[in-house]
Amino acid sequence: MSRFRQFIGRIKFRLRGKNRVLGWAMTPDEARAFFAGQRKTVLTLFGYSASYQDEAGMLQTVREILSGYSPETTLVNIGATKGGIGAAYPLAKSLGFSTTGIVSSQALDYLDEISEAVDDVCFIEDEQWGGKLPASEELSPTSEAMVTCSDILVGIGGNDICRDELLAGREHGKPVYFYPAEVDHAWAIRRAKRMDSPPPDSFWGAAHEVLGKEK
Repeated sequence: MSRFRQFIGRIKFRLRGKNRVLGWAMTPDEARAFFAGQRKTVLTLFGYSASYQDEAGMLQTVREILSGYSPETTLVNIGATKGGIGAAYPLAKSLGFSTTGIVSSQALDYLDEISEAVDDVCFIEDEQWGGKLPASEELSPTSEAMVTCSDILVGIGGNDICRDELLAGREHGKPVYFYPAEVDHAWAIRRAKRMDSPPPDSFWGAAHEVLGKEK
């Protein structure tokens, strides 16, 4: 990551004044040290980065989940951006929870997409957005941080990266919960067309193909 990108990022965040950046190029270990120091249960929400077909339904699911936890003892962690599952940030804040975000350094090019309702942000030095490394079963640094920093993993829909993270959480012996949800149909159709792919035959996401069918 260039110093110039870090500098521009800092300027933008100072102008906004809504988020505290814990690091612009953190390692998973550095992120884990921060979360451990909070001495709270870290509940991480996983899901789509794109819009939900039924956003109101997704938010109701989040409300019901969070009703079982105390803001005094629980941090709500998501992927820092405001789209998709990140729409749950304002809800979590309204319920009194402190909020955190873990996101790839790739997001430095899209700082306007960082939610204004996330208190603390960890930018993880990463050459991709998350998921598994190419030709490997090893998680990228961002996904590694998401899994290792979380005490409880909750998926609401989600595609490949979400699937890989939830399955890795399970392999680490952490509690993993999954709630099926569809991605925005129009977005998925546009994306397929843009990638010159056939129209999707399902909008339930890759995570559903593994976790949603277990029930």
